[in-house]
Amino acid sequence: MNTSLIITTYNWPEALAAVLDSVRHQVQLPLEVLIADDGSSSDTKLLIEEFAECFPCSLHHIWQEDDGFRAAAIRNKAAAKAKGELIIFIDGDTLIRPDFIKNHQRLAKQGYFSAGNRVLLTREFTQQVLSKNLPVAQWQPGLFNKHQVNRPWALNTLLLGPLRLLKMNQWKGVKTCNLGIWKADLIAVNGFDESFVGWGYEDSELAIRLLNRGIKHLDCRFAATVMHLWHKENDRTREKENLEMLNIAIISKKAEAISGIKQYL
Repeated sequence: MNTSLIITTYNWPEALAAVLDSVRHQVQLPLEVLIADDGSSSDTKLLIEEFAECFPCSLHHIWQEDDGFRAAAIRNKAAAKAKGELIIFIDGDTLIRPDFIKNHQRLAKQGYFSAGNRVLLTREFTQQVLSKNLPVAQWQPGLFNKHQVNRPWALNTLLLGPLRLLKMNQWKGVKTCNLGIWKADLIAVNGFDESFVGWGYEDSELAIRLLNRGIKHLDCRFAATVMHLWHKENDRTREKENLEMLNIAIISKKAEAISGIKQYL
């Protein structure tokens, strides 16, 4: 299958460089990587151009003007341009290990979206990774400790089989820092709802609409785990409004975004 990897970023080129470095060490590369850039300055553009010169697959920069936190919109714009049948979303502060793309593709199942988990790097270890360019993505789980990541055990790989379907009707825990979805299914629900601006819940609301459309949740924990770099908490001034929209989607059984990906197709 052809897979497009979409990486959302905003004005943190040092982290994006570490993420791209983890991508190019994949044992199974995606067809392409699209950087969904929510208005970064020219430093990010120059970084992507530098990586593109020797990157092992196609690398594209999708940029929108900086007008506040508009992750839903930039993800839609990038996904509209994606050529892969399967789209995997991660963030520009999440490192992936060499088997990440391979495991997402292995577990992908028609009629399902695939949600993985994350572990959090400590503040001190994040600084080491970024300042010393440590190849974290290539390390084995047993080499990490609690002073480096919050849950070292979560990096282990388990063959859970049918247990991966236990949460097939649940939206909680689904995050776009680690989400695989068939492009056709994303279009069917009109992608991310661009009514969500500011931090919070646009990924949860997407999962609810997918479930309402009959597309189920496949659990990718202990197979496709991302490593989240430490950073200060995002501005959450829009959290209350976004949570209200999330609750409306639950009550109304909403299955399609009003303003979404279709406007870019």
